[in-house]
Amino acid sequence: MQNSKRLRDFVVAMTRLVERDAADEAVMLKQGGALVADLVAHDDWLPQEFACADARNYCQCLLHCDPLERFSVVSFVCEPGFTVPIHDHTVWGLIGLLRGAERCVKYAPPNGGKPLIITADHIVAAGEVDSVSPAVGDIHAVSNARADCTSVSIHVYGANIGAVKRHVYDAGTGDTKPYLSGYSNMGTPNFWGHHAESTPLG
Repeated sequence: MQNSKRLRDFVVAMTRLVERDAADEAVMLKQGGALVADLVAHDDWLPQEFACADARNYCQCLLHCDPLERFSVVSFVCEPGFTVPIHDHTVWGLIGLLRGAERCVKYAPPNGGKPLIITADHIVAAGEVDSVSPAVGDIHAVSNARADCTSVSIHVYGANIGAVKRHVYDAGTGDTKPYLSGYSNMGTPNFWGHHAESTPLG
């Protein structure tokens, strides 16, 4: 990790924001979104092992989880041509594009067995931040918007998202199935070591 201080400073700032304003979702999305925008404005801090898709052509890697599970930070890696099925989150979330671009198609909640209705369809480019939540729109499908490169986005959620019981949706019927994402990685990056300042023994 070339500049671990960026992620360390981000986690500290998010922790302070959660401690102060966790109950105010509008503040979390606005001020948290500004923090995410500053983080993804710089592409010199994410270790390569957290920016590689696995055999499924995507991966969701945990970068940090608050000890009280009030928020989590993940990298989401998506290869060209891959689309994440329609899903929800059930908590607020911020999605900042670090590399590439992603297409986001948002849907209205299911309505009595009818096909899901698209409410928005837009591209999120590198450096931009999108948001989700039950209040602002929580159901979407995401795909890599570019055919020439892997997309890498940094997501911040108002919970330990890998352990949140969520849903995937059938576009034609609105039917749902349970979904628990978990994480692709077993270890998290060490951004606490202050590596640039450390000196070896002897």
